[in-house]
Amino acid sequence: QVQLVESGGGLVQAGGSLRLSCAASGSIFSIYTMGWYRQAPGKQRELVAAITSGGSTNYADYVKGRFTISRDNAKNTVYLQMNSLKPEDTAVYYCNAFSGFVGRNYWGQGTQVTVSS
Repeated sequence: QVQLVESGGGLVQAGGSLRLSCAASGSIFSIYTMGWYRQAPGKQRELVAAITSGGSTNYADYVKGRFTISRDNAKNTVYLQMNSLKPEDTAVYYCNAFSGFVGRNYWGQGTQVTVSS
């Protein structure tokens, strides 16, 4: 029903910025809560930020004040603006779409973010 493709990852120096994009294809994108997760080598996947269909946001404590999640329903796209990047932000970042109403949970393939010191 929903396919997700991430882009915008890359290598940046500490203190730099990246803007990740997640383009969704499929039906009724607007009803899904969209989220960004990340997974570093040897660690569990963790929530970075999420945004509901109504625009409410939630952030992990370690990114508050640095990252901003947003969505453009007309373009079926969710974004993660990442500022003041730190080496510990290095991970594969995954886009997620969730709907409890329809009982579905979708993942993108991930995009690598590497922050050098």
